Amino acid sequence: MTGPLRIGNASGFYGDRFDAMREMLTGGPLDVLTGDYLAELTMLILGRSRLKDPAHGYATTFLRQLEEGLGLAHERGVKIVTNAGGLNPAGLAHAVRELAQKVGVPVRVAHVEGDSLPVPEGFLTANAYLGGAGIAACLTAGADVVVTGRVTDAALVTGPAAAHFGWGPDDHDALAGAVVAGHVLECGTQATGGNYSFFRGHDLRRPGFPVAELHADGSSVITKHDGTGGVVDIGTVTAQLLYETGGPRYAGPDVTARLDTVRLAQDGPDRVRISGVRGEAPPPTLKVGLNRLGGWRNEVVFVLTGLDIEAKAQLVKDQFADALERSRTRPAEVRWELARTDRADADTEERACALLRLVVRDQDPEAVGRAVSGAAIELALGSYPGFHVTAPPGKGAPYGVFEATYIPAGEVPHVAVLPDGRRESQEHPARTQPLREAGEPSLPEPLASAGPTRTAPLGRVAGARSGDKGGDANVGVWAVGDDAWRWLAHELTVERFRELLPETAGLTVVRHVLPNLRALNFVVHGLLGEGVAAQHRFDPQAKAVGEWLRSRHLPVPVSLLEAAHAPEVNA
Repeated sequence: MTGPLRIGNASGFYGDRFDAMREMLTGGPLDVLTGDYLAELTMLILGRSRLKDPAHGYATTFLRQLEEGLGLAHERGVKIVTNAGGLNPAGLAHAVRELAQKVGVPVRVAHVEGDSLPVPEGFLTANAYLGGAGIAACLTAGADVVVTGRVTDAALVTGPAAAHFGWGPDDHDALAGAVVAGHVLECGTQATGGNYSFFRGHDLRRPGFPVAELHADGSSVITKHDGTGGVVDIGTVTAQLLYETGGPRYAGPDVTARLDTVRLAQDGPDRVRISGVRGEAPPPTLKVGLNRLGGWRNEVVFVLTGLDIEAKAQLVKDQFADALERSRTRPAEVRWELARTDRADADTEERACALLRLVVRDQDPEAVGRAVSGAAIELALGSYPGFHVTAPPGKGAPYGVFEATYIPAGEVPHVAVLPDGRRESQEHPARTQPLREAGEPSLPEPLASAGPTRTAPLGRVAGARSGDKGGDANVGVWAVGDDAWRWLAHELTVERFRELLPETAGLTVVRHVLPNLRALNFVVHGLLGEGVAAQHRFDPQAKAVGEWLRSRHLPVPVSLLEAAHAPEVNA
């Protein structure tokens, strides 16, 4: 088949908009509907769920969505491909068959397995990131619904595309194009204006979910169903391309996509064409995600109101230190953070308040439990004036740690369990290429005759999107216009980045240049400690680091500020 393949997305995470499946199936034409339910944190959540009931370990929300969606998909001839199988794809596939029988819809269900590896001692989960070959085999065998465990997010698109167009493992450019389209789709409405720096001026009350029209050469058009909210433009697609990526080589089990070859062009209202993507042989190893319980943590947020905020905060710290000194179970880690959310002469009490956050950690639950909550509450009548907390302190809770390692691809089984029950092993690509750093591209010519500057927020001339990968954060920054790019590429160095974001001082920061996207991608190693499940910092997934960066002030050429045409970029 050579016609364009229309692939939609109805879930960007476990907990996304529940009625998105119905919206996507009824809102316009589709060939395939995908759903991404897995993330590093989700695997830990599913691991704990499986401890309570070995029959679980998958995203139950998907089943509830499917009660109505299955019949709609069958009527419209739409295939459904999802990683909602989590740690138990066979269990979810069985549940889908039972549901199909219950609602009277004849569907052929298949699943992909092999990603679940022997769990090392002390860990809850161990899963390799598989590619799209198993999905392609299931669809080729006639499956209507394909359930997977831990595949790469982009595999939900490379698998259907390979089945539709007949691509082989050496069709690197086409596969790379599908990986890029898959990366744009995977986070749902982030491609249609959600979490977008320039959100003002667009109707984002209920953004529609994205659709990729994929072609045989791997090129695609990103769009959305007619009449849905949000926006698809070069900016929204650029933002999502930068999300949770690193350097120009974006490696996966199917192919290594060269992000520095991606070209974007507006192809009409709410249509962005992606072309020119080049691919290389994938690396010989697969990423393996490991989750374990890291220990126990507790948190107390003290509310400080009105005058003498700093002195009130110091009093609490001193009193708490004294209480812990008297305790036999002092936590191994004690961290304080004062957020000055207060305003002088405030017209409401809430606006007169600052928040003092205490976080404690230890391997012993007793050390973060009664010893901490008791110390906090016992201060209630003998501390600073106006003492109160945002919520009663609890007994503490376990936190998780995500780790990544890599093993030879040949050591990981990749099995498609077809609709008739046959098991078909998938070969990993024979041609591989060890991942290596791409050469640094040439920077554009500096902005000539920039003229006078004015101190202004970076966000007046640049957008940003940030995210997490384990303990690392990435911050993608793209320029609004060619002149802004010529300035940004030379101005926003690693040194300037550290200056604007002091929390990154002392951490390794790597800058990657992507000229085709007029973008810089910064990877900050270790900013998130042991990852999102460990809740190392206030923004544990680095979701807002990019917006923090955009809010920082620096000298900006007045000519660029005057050319910032969109009202939504005003600070």
